[in-house]
Formats: sequence, C-alpha cells, structure tokens
Amino acid sequence: MKPYLAQARTEIRLALTQGESLLVTIGIPVIVLIGLSLTKALPLPSTAKSATSFLVPGTMTLAIMATGMVSSSIATGVERSYGVLKRLGATPLGRPALMAAKITSILVVEILQLAVLAVIGLLLGWHPEGNWGLFALSAVLATSGFAGIGLLMAGTMKSEVIIGAANGIYLIMLFIGGIIMPISSLPGAIETLARLLPAAALSESLYHAIGVGGGIPLWAWLNMVIWAIGAPLLAATSFRWEQ
Repeated sequence: MKPYLAQARTEIRLALTQGESLLVTIGIPVIVLIGLSLTKALPLPSTAKSATSFLVPGTMTLAIMATGMVSSSIATGVERSYGVLKRLGATPLGRPALMAAKITSILVVEILQLAVLAVIGLLLGWHPEGNWGLFALSAVLATSGFAGIGLLMAGTMKSEVIIGAANGIYLIMLFIGGIIMPISSLPGAIETLARLLPAAALSESLYHAIGVGGGIPLWAWLNMVIWAIGAPLLAATSFRWEQ
C-alpha cells in the first residue's frame, strides 16, 4: 500500500495544479450545460421533466469522460514519452498500483467537477430526483472504465497519436452517448452501437439516478461493470513503461 499511497498523493497534487487541464475538463461541460439548457429545440426523452433533468446527468457524464479518459491518456502519454514512467517502472510501484493511483486522482478531480455542475444545474432550475447512492456507484464504475481506456491508450500508443485518438473517441461519445440527445432518437444501428459504449451506459444511469428517478436499466449496469473491470485489467496487462 505504501507505494500506491505515495503515488496517489503525487498524482492528486499534480492534477490539482494543472490549471489549463482543469479549465478544459470543467469549462466544456459547463458551457454545454448552460448553452443547451437555453435551447428550446433540444430533443428530450419523453420521461424528462425539464431540460436540466436530462442535461445535468449528461454533462456530468461528459465531465467524467473528459477527466477519466482524455486528460489521463494525454497526461500519462506525455509522462511515458519523456521517460517518467520508465523511472517509475524501476520502483516497487508496479503497473496495478500505478493504475490505481491514477484512478484515485481522477476521482478527486471528478468530485470537484461534479460539484460545480450540480451547483450550476440547481441555479438553472434542476430538481434532482432519484438515489444518490446509485449515482455514486455509477460514477465510480464509469470512472474505472474510462480511466482504463485512457491508460490503455497511454500505455500502448505514441503520445502524438493519443491526442487525436482520445479526442476522436470523446467527440463520438459526445454525440451518440446520450449526452446531448437521448440514444432512443438515434438510428437503429447507431443506437445499438451506443449501448455498447460506456458513455451511453453512464448517461442513462445518471439520468435515472439523479434526473427523473426510477430503476437503472440492466443493460447499463452490465455495460459499466464490464468496462470497469475489463478496461483497467487490459491496460494493466498491456501497459509499456517506455515508448
């Protein structure tokens, strides 16, 4: 535990001092939330009681994805390209502990992001309904999945490729992940694809957990559990310390 705790403290300190990264990962979801909440033509699920009941869970999904996948993959990829991870590989830390330390720092940043989005949502008229315990469980599972994807890219790709890959996946999930429009409004084949991705599962889960209440669909739970276990495991087993 000592190597993990030491690395986790370092990762958290570094994450909280990266002002530009925090501005992007918090700023973009905030802009999306405010901008779309003022749009009258926004497609909403039939069960949505207001635009914010759909958009707040969606932008929280966007924030978790931005920090868990995009920021972690780019930052870790840069560390790998500069030989930082190679030096860590010579310590008792090990791959699993490194993965765990990075996921821990991601969770800390996400708490800040989600708090900001919740406050703005309340100011815009959001009235949360549901179960905050299910919200927390969904967020943790999805964070593990997104972080696993990000660290998988960071540990197997060149740093210059990671930026394009991470942002490309981010944009795809933004449009078909139930973040700005319900996945039920997507064409059949695209909706099927969306249900296999972690963004759609998280947005659906948060929509029921803190948006309109009700039970979270089984497919969303299965999706999040599979990604939460499979992605970090694949990242840990394939991670290369140097480029």
